[in-house]
Amino acid sequence: MAVLIDQPSWPAHGMLWGHLVSDSSLEELHAFAAMVGLPRRGFDLDHYDVPDHRYDDLVAAGAIPVSNRELVERLLASGLRVTQRERRGL
Repeated sequence: MAVLIDQPSWPAHGMLWGHLVSDSSLEELHAFAAMVGLPRRGFDLDHYDVPDHRYDDLVAAGAIPVSNRELVERLLASGLRVTQRERRGL
């Protein structure tokens, strides 16, 4: 069970963004996010969007840095991944 973070590389709103996920449960993800003060509005169905200026403190708090590819693979393996098709259907 781990909370994972990828390197911020997605541009939006004048900054780069990364993703924070759990490889086991949304409860674990929400608990970690609450512990580090991430706002719930940053949650997007299966991950939190996190700004680049938070990366180092999230890693220091216990998030494990992984590549974007590994993050997606582990999210898929956990069964928590929400696909683009599912997103459109919501």
